[in-house]
Amino acid sequence: MLTGHKVGLRARHDEDFPILRAELYNDVVNGSRSQVAPWRPVSPDSKDSELFVHDKEEGRVPFSVVDLEDGALIGIANLWGIDNHNRSAHIGLGLLPAARGKGFGTDVVAVLCHYGFVVRGMQRLQIETLSDNDAMLRSAERNGFVREGVLRSSAWVLGEFMDEVLLGLLARDWRPTALTSADA
Repeated sequence: MLTGHKVGLRARHDEDFPILRAELYNDVVNGSRSQVAPWRPVSPDSKDSELFVHDKEEGRVPFSVVDLEDGALIGIANLWGIDNHNRSAHIGLGLLPAARGKGFGTDVVAVLCHYGFVVRGMQRLQIETLSDNDAMLRSAERNGFVREGVLRSSAWVLGEFMDEVLLGLLARDWRPTALTSADA
């Protein structure tokens, strides 16, 4: 497990799926805001959602996020769009409603930066988020990400086009905060 001050990032367990499906995936509004494809319902036993781990998938590393204080599942995190040639990847995360607004997001981003830069040897990490996602923007900027641009009207979300903010962080600019460690 990778750990920060408040969160641990671990492999996804079978018992995570019902919680993640109910609190993240089946939330149409949240799902529509966080996915690049239109939300659609999937059957309870389907392995056809972003929540499931496909071990042979090279371009995405999914984690479950747990609260270190009590071990409770509080969300998901991903390093995705991994480009080993250019040594770049994207960061994504989703917190359960009860975990939002408690500083977990900033810690998740810090742990994902550690994983991307230290464990995977990435040169660049990138975040794209809707322009009104203040929590993600704060979490990224607290970890040193720089706003690099706005993708105007680039996301179709629940009947309207929205702007996305593009943020980037280079390995040379990353300032580790001694947040993370890898437990054996």
